[in-house]
Amino acid sequence: MKSICVYCGSSAGASEVYAEGARALAREMVKDNIALVYGGGNVGLMGIIATEVIRLGGEATGVIPKALLDKELGHNGLTRLHIVKDMHERKAMMAELSDGFIAMPGGMGTLEELFEVLTWAQLGFHYKPIGLLNVDGFYNNLIAFIEHLVSQRFLTAEQSLLMMHEQNPADLLQRFKTYKPSYTNKWADNTAPAKLLP
Repeated sequence: MKSICVYCGSSAGASEVYAEGARALAREMVKDNIALVYGGGNVGLMGIIATEVIRLGGEATGVIPKALLDKELGHNGLTRLHIVKDMHERKAMMAELSDGFIAMPGGMGTLEELFEVLTWAQLGFHYKPIGLLNVDGFYNNLIAFIEHLVSQRFLTAEQSLLMMHEQNPADLLQRFKTYKPSYTNKWADNTAPAKLLP
């Protein structure tokens, strides 16, 4: 586990607890010598986690589309900043540079990025760990909705496990380190058990 992509808001949110969560995740990643890959902005939780990683001596790589460079105020203090042509290239590069994915509190962009990598995992396009840093219960309703998808047979119980979640960054990173990827059939009605990959 050399690098983790963190999806998070370009806003800091309504409570200081989200910024505290970003800094706590930064501390744990630097302590474990895990590099940050993120959207390259210098605003909101994006800026907070990147600034903290750099302040603590860690490595932070940003990937930002040219059109968002001014809107999201590209971070000038990063280890490296990749400027790409669009969001598709941004997400593809972030995924390629990362050994896992964490979603912190954020808005529609954060959710879109999260569900894209979850879908890729469901389809077997990658076998990297994915988790929610559920700061102050921010994602409780989403976790409940995933359980609803399972109960309504749009998702299998095995597939729901692709989205790990913890409130504590150290606990989430520990689960990433011990993660064993499994293959789950895409179709929710298939009752075949998941098979561990070699």
